[in-house]
Amino acid sequence: GVHYFNQDAQRDEIGQLRRPDLVLQLPENRQLVIDSKVSLKAYEQYCSAVNEDDKRYALKMHLQSVKNHVSELSAKAYHTLYKNTTDFVILFIPIEPAYALAIMHQDEDLYDFAFRKRIILVSVPSLLATLRIIDNMWRLDKQNKNAEEIVRQGSALYDKFVGFAEDMGLIGEHLKRSQHVYEGAMNKLSSGSGNLVGR
Repeated sequence: GVHYFNQDAQRDEIGQLRRPDLVLQLPENRQLVIDSKVSLKAYEQYCSAVNEDDKRYALKMHLQSVKNHVSELSAKAYHTLYKNTTDFVILFIPIEPAYALAIMHQDEDLYDFAFRKRIILVSVPSLLATLRIIDNMWRLDKQNKNAEEIVRQGSALYDKFVGFAEDMGLIGEHLKRSQHVYEGAMNKLSSGSGNLVGR
């Protein structure tokens, strides 16, 4: 509810309900969408295959499953749901060996295929690295806001000091005038020629 939202339901441009798995809040009111609904059925078949033909077929199906999910996710256009979102969606593949298998055994560059569709593939380590970067972004944002607040309060304090110094100058001028008036009154009363006390 502060730095991220789970299953944040939003309507797209045509009114269809969209529900990304996770929406990360970034500084400056920006968002990053993460989706992790990847079918791992073909990967399980690959792992449990006993002969090479079954392994090759399961591998082909696993790659196709990841590509299909990239295409489906791209079609949902989650990056358009929010006014200030990043231009891409992160597709999280939660099982590292399944991710590695898809990346290492591909006919074409799976990263490039996904990137053209505004999808970035990540595994556990790269997601953790991304989250660490976002955490640092928040830390820097907080430091910048604190620095801005220090500058704001310092400027206000400086303005108060300047005003105080000006007021002290006015008090000094009034004291000088008061001293002058006091001395004139004392001359008339007791110390000047023809003073009231002497008379």
